[in-house]
Amino acid sequence: MKIALPASLAALALATSAHADAGAAARTYLERIAALDDDGPSLNAVIVSLDPETAAAEAQAAERAGLPLGGRTVLVKDNVETREWPTTAGSLALAGNRTGRDAPLIARLRRAGGVVLGKTNLSEWANIRSSNSTSGWSAVGGLTRNPHAIDRNTCGSSSGSGAAVAAGFAWAAIGTETDGSITCPASVNGIVGFKPTVGLVSRTHIVPISASQDTAGPMARSVEDAALLLSAIAGSDTADLATADADKHLTDFTAGLATASLAGKRVGVLRSAVGNDRKVAALFDAALADMRRAGAEIVELDYDPPEEMGAAELTVLLYELRRDLAAYLGGSPAEIPIRTLADAIAFDDAHVEQEMRWFGQGLFEQAEKTTDAEAYRKARADSLRLAGAEGIDKLLAENRLAVLVAPTVGPAWTTDLVNGDHYNGSIGAGSLAAIAGYPHLTVPMGAVEGLPVGISFIGAKWRDADMLQIGAAYERARSAKLAVPSFGRWQPPATQ
Repeated sequence: MKIALPASLAALALATSAHADAGAAARTYLERIAALDDDGPSLNAVIVSLDPETAAAEAQAAERAGLPLGGRTVLVKDNVETREWPTTAGSLALAGNRTGRDAPLIARLRRAGGVVLGKTNLSEWANIRSSNSTSGWSAVGGLTRNPHAIDRNTCGSSSGSGAAVAAGFAWAAIGTETDGSITCPASVNGIVGFKPTVGLVSRTHIVPISASQDTAGPMARSVEDAALLLSAIAGSDTADLATADADKHLTDFTAGLATASLAGKRVGVLRSAVGNDRKVAALFDAALADMRRAGAEIVELDYDPPEEMGAAELTVLLYELRRDLAAYLGGSPAEIPIRTLADAIAFDDAHVEQEMRWFGQGLFEQAEKTTDAEAYRKARADSLRLAGAEGIDKLLAENRLAVLVAPTVGPAWTTDLVNGDHYNGSIGAGSLAAIAGYPHLTVPMGAVEGLPVGISFIGAKWRDADMLQIGAAYERARSAKLAVPSFGRWQPPATQ
């Protein structure tokens, strides 16, 4: 089916980058949401959005005030509180979680002149409910579809944010990540995603999984846009102890991006993370060749993450989920039917058809039983040591590297509500950065059979600006043709 688009992505990018009329840009984004999310291919990326008059007025006011974001529109993952709408984390149990407050990162966004255009769908409970889930599905928002191929997955849990940016529904979006939930949807939807150092962006008033690993971050169509959004939302928050040092690392993250160079940079290749897909490997090797031509020194690494790291991470996530979710739910001023993880489990059991038609809540049930504090403390120390001091830190130091690189994930898999996700687990090294709490940037590096694939740039703690500069330099050096959303079902591209 051929779909009439309100504005092409190219024309939309040109209009909004120039930002001649922020109000008109806001209206155009909402037209695209109506045509492609609510109608047409029905991507289901956006749960709720502003009306056009309000959006245009807010954008124009921010533009006239000369604020840094100038009325640019941002969609927000629906586990981050905004004052206008409920914050559901995709669960019917939180359908009434209307707190009337902004998360601190949203307050910063508004002060910088950003317009909160709406809330995006997500994998329910940020994909921590079941190990057999279908990413991109929630009881509140339904199934999010990939704009590059609507029968393909959007990955989790910031699925709606990734699909929305790729589809041109907003200038940028906010996602959150515990392990892969910004970078994976960014990669498979063909956009830039940045998971910052844990503690650079406040987590207050965000439905949590893990105080050790959770962070919010920007998702955008370019590294520069992601950096501009990060500059707006980063900073210390007295209610979030992890952010105590954030203000020390604040900067204009866009500074120097236009002239950033790969010349002389030693780039460490995590070869074992390239995986077993020969087409992904060929695309990645072409990206390395681009970087080499741009002056980078490519260093092949012999490294395999220790098996015990993943087991330790799971213990940490399950223990902290029970503890941290209870703290969030107990502190919500809204009239909600659940206040603990046990309550959430009971709610799902009482609403099986709506909540558990496609997959269960095995991880929730496991987390409710993960109560050994000593085992948790050991697991956290082990996982942090293995991913940080003996992982990223050691690799960077011993090889005198500026950055580690690998493919982010493979191309999007076919969505299967009956059997759950079936992605290629051999590809990617994002768990290293997630567990250590270090920055991880993914940038589109091309396509496999018309489906986007990203390249990961992973660095040391607080070296967020460095990762953005390296990513911007790669973006300019990239020779591969990028995929363009089709808004239809996947078809094999014509051979060249």
